[in-house]
Amino acid sequence: MSDQPQLGRRQALKFLAGAPLLPLGAMSTASLLSACGGSSSAATTPVVPVAANFVGAEFTAMPAPTLANAAAMATTTVGSTLSVNFSDNSSQTYKLAYQPFFLTGDLVPNGNGGTILAGGYYDINNKAIVDKTVAGKERQFFSDSPDGTSLLSLANPTVTGIKGKAVFAVVQFEYTTWAQDGTTDMYGKLPSPIAVLTLDQDQTTGKLSLVKYHNVDMSKVNGLWITCGSSLSPWGTHLSSEEYEPDAFTISSNTMFKAYSANLYGDENKANPYHYGHMPEITVNPDGTGSAKKHYCMGRISHELVQVMPDNRTALMGDDATNGGLFIFVADKEKDLSSGTLYVAKIGAGFSIDPAAAGAALTWIKLGSATSAEIENLANTLKPADIMEVATADPKDASFTKIYFGGKIQWIKVKPGMEKAAAFLETHRYAALMGGSMALTKLEGTTVNAKDKIAYSALQNMQSSMVRGNAAWNEAFGVTLEKAVNAGAVLAHTMTGGQKDTAGAAINSEWVPTVTKTLLVGEDITADALGNTANPDKIGAPDNLKFSEKLRTLFIGEDSSYHVNNFVWAYNVDTKKLSRLMSMPAGAEATGLSVVDDLNGWTYITSNFQHAGDWGSIHNIVKPTLDPLVRANYKDRFASAVGYMTADASSVKLSKG
Repeated sequence: MSDQPQLGRRQALKFLAGAPLLPLGAMSTASLLSACGGSSSAATTPVVPVAANFVGAEFTAMPAPTLANAAAMATTTVGSTLSVNFSDNSSQTYKLAYQPFFLTGDLVPNGNGGTILAGGYYDINNKAIVDKTVAGKERQFFSDSPDGTSLLSLANPTVTGIKGKAVFAVVQFEYTTWAQDGTTDMYGKLPSPIAVLTLDQDQTTGKLSLVKYHNVDMSKVNGLWITCGSSLSPWGTHLSSEEYEPDAFTISSNTMFKAYSANLYGDENKANPYHYGHMPEITVNPDGTGSAKKHYCMGRISHELVQVMPDNRTALMGDDATNGGLFIFVADKEKDLSSGTLYVAKIGAGFSIDPAAAGAALTWIKLGSATSAEIENLANTLKPADIMEVATADPKDASFTKIYFGGKIQWIKVKPGMEKAAAFLETHRYAALMGGSMALTKLEGTTVNAKDKIAYSALQNMQSSMVRGNAAWNEAFGVTLEKAVNAGAVLAHTMTGGQKDTAGAAINSEWVPTVTKTLLVGEDITADALGNTANPDKIGAPDNLKFSEKLRTLFIGEDSSYHVNNFVWAYNVDTKKLSRLMSMPAGAEATGLSVVDDLNGWTYITSNFQHAGDWGSIHNIVKPTLDPLVRANYKDRFASAVGYMTADASSVKLSKG
């Protein structure tokens, strides 16, 4: 009797676990088994796979769709491939495709034998919020703007009805654009829902199938406000966001916030602006439900998302604002964001959008230390005038300090003893007061390349506060462009340890950005024949960023008013190759980008989109052709897709022969 191990089909697949395995169909699995000496039928003889280690991977780009194939412009289109190389000089090529879990507005399984509306909105009592704008056609509001998505697994899931393995996705819905009458603007007027999806992962193909959709109860966190990007924490929780924090000083005239409060509480005056602009964290439970908490100690800014570094303590934040800043938070304890210290960057000389430039040094100003509980208590009890005085015209009083806030000049004075409240509830104003470089416009997604100790941040646009002579620009901030670059850029931040803040105190982190430089930059152009006003072969208004350590690839999703179709890109940081992977429906923003290198042996790239057919002036050429197609595809433009990038089984050849 031979002592050679008898390897089954799945064991043979697992043997190649060092390589990224995209979810494949049955044909692809058979090809892979033949590639490692196996069979697609039951194994009756020993299988001895040849040792071949993963060496690298390369994406091959797809062209941008054109009106020559209008259908491709009106939906999610993938024409790219992924080639995986092994140490025995063999390779495997995957033709990529897109697989949605659902369209928003679909009725999907709730796990209890019934259904629930995907992307549906709920009030503080978890009652459906109803769109009554069309008499006789009342329906629950649902989102056309899914955004941040996390894909994860738990050790001991208890969801029933799973044939393979249970994995989970957390999906947040940023807003909905219009009520069903097509004229009532709903942006920011509804409390953002977050759902936990239980997915059945086929262990032969890696395909993910929706089994259960659970809407997370937000009543204990006062509801959520405009949840944009997200990240997966190193400890397996979903880190959400609340961008465009409502200005507490002008809240009485903020009709959008009043509508939000009315939809959430049934009372337009009940919602407290200081409860929004923070960082929610979602924990997935083994039964496919989820729970939420909100961290009040990470700064009240326009949170696009946060990226926690491998130390489980340091968080770099995206601040989607005009006169925004670069912020880090260093938690007191690992895997616990409920207390810590907040810093804002001061940008030194040398900031440039030339990727060949050396970059600018970053130093860090401490804004304060706090617990979430104490800041939540301050949010519950303080009014804006308790914290500081704000003037919009020069008060001619030397006790006030001139700042730049939201594209305008203000003068502020913090009340005695209110420094902590100012730091954590009026963070933008206080950071400006303390000397932070509040120069950036729409600092969006952020991610980390742990091996090289480099973080990346997306600047969707480089406008207004970054441009010399603009009313929001201040030379002292250290950022000066001679003209706007609407197409934006991606920044790379070198991170090191042993740093001190500007007061000389040690920063307790080995992951502090110390130099920032430009990695990629878009290119504004005169409108081309299709209508693009940014070069379609370069990034345009980058937003979502995610990095794959195994693929050595930075993934970039666009939110552009300058590309007729927005794209998802892959940029290999070693070869410097930029590849277009996927095109969104015209008028839609690419959202929900995440990458999981290994989830039970499979590699996944999630991607959603928002507001298909949100037509602007750049769509004048294509709109007559594409509008009816988009409407037919996406529920008259009210729906969007939540899904992931996969492989097209019918075109995959993985045999080494």
